[in-house]
Amino acid sequence: MSVESSSSAVQQPPSSSNLPLLGDNQVVATTSSSTSSASSSSSSSSSGGGGNLVGVPLDTQSSGEPPAKKQLLDNGATSSSSSLLSSAAAASGMHEKLAHRISNALCCAVCLDLPKTAMYQCQMGHLMCAACFTHLLADGRLRDQIATCPNCRVEISKSTASRNLAVEKAASELPSECQFCNKEFPYKSLERHEQHECQERPTKCKYHRIGCQWRGPFHETNEHERNCLHPQKSGYEVMAALEAHDERIKEEKKMFNTLIDLLSYEKIIFNDLQMKPYRTDEYVHKLFYETARFSAFNQQWVVKARINNSQRDPHQSNERTITYQLILKTKTSTPMSIHFFALKGPFSDMKVSTQIYKHEFTETSTESEYYVLPLPDGIGGSGSSECNRMLANKGINFRLLMFLLNK
Repeated sequence: MSVESSSSAVQQPPSSSNLPLLGDNQVVATTSSSTSSASSSSSSSSSGGGGNLVGVPLDTQSSGEPPAKKQLLDNGATSSSSSLLSSAAAASGMHEKLAHRISNALCCAVCLDLPKTAMYQCQMGHLMCAACFTHLLADGRLRDQIATCPNCRVEISKSTASRNLAVEKAASELPSECQFCNKEFPYKSLERHEQHECQERPTKCKYHRIGCQWRGPFHETNEHERNCLHPQKSGYEVMAALEAHDERIKEEKKMFNTLIDLLSYEKIIFNDLQMKPYRTDEYVHKLFYETARFSAFNQQWVVKARINNSQRDPHQSNERTITYQLILKTKTSTPMSIHFFALKGPFSDMKVSTQIYKHEFTETSTESEYYVLPLPDGIGGSGSSECNRMLANKGINFRLLMFLLNK
């Protein structure tokens, strides 16, 4: 009894026969209504002209974004590009300012320029380029005073000052401006660029030997040479320029032939000498250089040199020259015709050109005239830089060649 009641209490899912049945007319009505709505939507889209929605702009429909959002995107792209440009410009400006500050920190304390060769420092760390360092030592020698650092006044010399290789390497990597084209290059390659690569470097015409005085930028050389009038001039018109050129060639050839003739002399001698600095006994002590006595041709000789022809204050002049003379210290009964010249020796780093001098030594004429020691041209077209370098040393080492002409 209880089992039957519990089984009858379980509910069964409704069968399909229990669902309400729809009539045929209801199904047809539903289908026709859906068909009519679809046709009405298609007709409205076709009547809109190309599928555009009524009341919606064309650009919004093509991009799929509303106008306000698209404008925001465009403004964002423009602002991002401008911010990138401004940040790049700011970075470039910061780089230039940093390079300028580093250049100011590494420049020479005397000439305020970056070093082209070596950089020295005093015991307190103040920097001086090689040219200014030797100039200070030369000034101290000319004044008969101890050279000092221009910043801290500490004593400087070749034994107390030291080279700063880190500054030299850092300065060689800094950008520097070309003096011709105003473009920036690493300092270490600037000299090569200005001499061989720059299109604005001054250049002579290839017809300068026949009188063309044109001098202009390298990139205009070909055009000028095509239009140069000097190749079309007659021989009479270019004779003056050719004669001046021939005179220079004759001087060089004359010196070469003289040297060859001197090498054929029977009596030739050379001595490696050192000139040391001394002071005169006058009220104003003047600097001069002199060697120890040396023997040549059975006689005793001395070489003496002076600065700027014994100028009163040679340290006040930037132009400096060295002149020297040959002095016979022993008496001679017969005249001696001596050719002599100075050149670089094995124990010296002196840079000197060849210039042969001659003097007739007699019993009454035992000193030659003062002749210029031909130093090579330095900065500014003179040998002052080489002269300062020699004066900065404790002594001047050189080799003296002497030729005796037998009569």
